[in-house]
Amino acid sequence: MKQILVIGAGQSAPYLIANLLEHAEREDWFVTVGDLSLDLARERVGDHPRGRAVPFDVEDADLRSACIEKANVVVNMLPPTFQNLIAWDCVSQGRHMVSASYREKEVRHLDRDAKRRGVLLLCEMGLDPGIDHMSAMSLIRRVQAEGGRITAFRSYGSGLPVPYQPQNPLRYVITWNPRNVVMSGSEGAQYMENGRIKIVPYHQVFFHTWPVEVDGMGELEAYPNRDSMSYMQAFGLEHVHTMIRGTLRYPGWSETWAQIVQLGLPNENLRVPDLGGRSCREVVEMFLPLNISEARIEQRIGRFLHISPTGRIMENLRWLGLFDTSPSGSEGNTSAAMLRDLLIRKLPLGPDGKDVIVILHEMDVEYPGNGGKESQQITSTLVAESNASGFTAMSKAVGLPAAIAVKLILRDELSLTGSYIPTHPSIYEPVLRELHESGLSFKEKTTPLL
Repeated sequence: MKQILVIGAGQSAPYLIANLLEHAEREDWFVTVGDLSLDLARERVGDHPRGRAVPFDVEDADLRSACIEKANVVVNMLPPTFQNLIAWDCVSQGRHMVSASYREKEVRHLDRDAKRRGVLLLCEMGLDPGIDHMSAMSLIRRVQAEGGRITAFRSYGSGLPVPYQPQNPLRYVITWNPRNVVMSGSEGAQYMENGRIKIVPYHQVFFHTWPVEVDGMGELEAYPNRDSMSYMQAFGLEHVHTMIRGTLRYPGWSETWAQIVQLGLPNENLRVPDLGGRSCREVVEMFLPLNISEARIEQRIGRFLHISPTGRIMENLRWLGLFDTSPSGSEGNTSAAMLRDLLIRKLPLGPDGKDVIVILHEMDVEYPGNGGKESQQITSTLVAESNASGFTAMSKAVGLPAAIAVKLILRDELSLTGSYIPTHPSIYEPVLRELHESGLSFKEKTTPLL
């Protein structure tokens, strides 16, 4: 019997776990789900005869190693911070790893060791990153096979509440790891537009936005996502003059989040003593300079951030709870942990809420020497809402690619070893086929380039 270890049972994991358990008897698998919260792991497994829940503390080296040793494949759904630990143990134990997180530099550098041990470390097998890479590679290879030369590549991804249901003031809900939302943009961003490289430091990321029209969603706002330039080689697009990967939000999110970044609240390094006993207002006060003397906190923040003390951004900060005077109750010890807890409380999807995932690719294509075929822009769009299955669209879109990868590995249908992201055809071709069959398919349209 093949053993699967899923580490992490948070918001992105339910569909993954359910899918693996659904196939477990037919494929002769057993699925172990480990999480710091044993109750949460038990909730995900239920009473399935081919599954069990176990306590898992990633910082307990002996426990981590013992759990990984028993598995054939490890599916790592923990935050990116712990990816290196899991990957290193998997290589040491000779176990395959699938992860939905970005491949960190240290995991990329394990490529030679993984090959030596016959291990596959497959990262970026979620939605974004994941489905975006695989769909982009499939489209790029098809265009190139038809004689097209891609001159510009723009790709966007997002998970949002559906546009037609009542919205909170920030027009956002938490359907994935809230820590990742809090720390988004913290590495800054880099991209290329019309041959010019743009570098965007963290404190400028959410000021650096532009409108993007998405079929079925209307106009959204985009901000740059991490290092777009690093994907030029991975996608075989070294010659393009424009290379942009961006994240989409409803208009207005970025102007508020930019000010939260300017305040300095998404900080995981500086410890706040007795955070749980302090109010959010008290923590925010810590980030304001001493020489601002206005009595009301709105006035002091407005002066510090150069925003209106009575405008929409200030109202959003107040609604989020940053000026509350009761104890925060946060279990962490940083302002980022406080912010994470606020997002969980204030931005839930709700029992009747629906979410939607979006992937959009735009490619400018020339056809040199191809019978005079005109240059065109190809737009490929995936918009998928949650349905009556009880899973969020985000959970399905993150979990299903990883589940398919596990199946390919355990069936010996994926023979790669080393450290990979899903840009190889032996990965993305079968995964995209199954995603299409499950309803996650793209719609294309072409328009002439002027």
